[in-house]
Amino acid sequence: MDKEYKSIIEAIIFASDEPIKEKDILTVLKEIDGEDIRLKLGELKSLVDELNEEYTANNRSFRIRAIAGGFTFATNVEYSKYVGYLTTEKSKRRLSQSALETLALVAYKQPITKPEVESLRGVNSDYMLTTLLEKNLIKIDGRAETIGRPLLYTTTDEFLKYFGLNSLADLPKPREIDDIMKDADFLEQRRQLMLNQIEEEMEEGIEKNDETE
Repeated sequence: MDKEYKSIIEAIIFASDEPIKEKDILTVLKEIDGEDIRLKLGELKSLVDELNEEYTANNRSFRIRAIAGGFTFATNVEYSKYVGYLTTEKSKRRLSQSALETLALVAYKQPITKPEVESLRGVNSDYMLTTLLEKNLIKIDGRAETIGRPLLYTTTDEFLKYFGLNSLADLPKPREIDDIMKDADFLEQRRQLMLNQIEEEMEEGIEKNDETE
């Protein structure tokens, strides 16, 4: 394999706004260098592994990760608190605790119907499911073969990207959830997100009052 491809692959992954699949990287290479390039499907992963070995050897703060079936750059977990503090995304702040609960049920029980979600949560979930659909974190995936044939909900690739997962197999095991919920870093991050949400709601309330005056 020509070593120059390693730098080209690095540049393509770096420039991509979303995780880019191996076949799409090869498409770019063939469009620019022609169909007869020596790099084949499967060999590209080896070059990504070599890049990560170089990052490790040089103690870099990032790696190329496999996310949602594609490749993307991501900072190492030990820097997550610093990066998270700086770059907490507005969309994540607006995902309420109720929405997270609903999303967790869909993720672990999928495919799942609205009546099943509501039975587990004990409250009406129309608004939460609509919110998650609008954010493209869940999707409608057919109908159940039960009375009334209710809609079935499953998670999307956007859900995987949102939480930095390569596949649903990477979800924390149910027995791990209690430990995660008790983790000090998680609790602090959750507290900060809740404070941010309260601040935003207060700002929105002030803006609405100003508009009505």
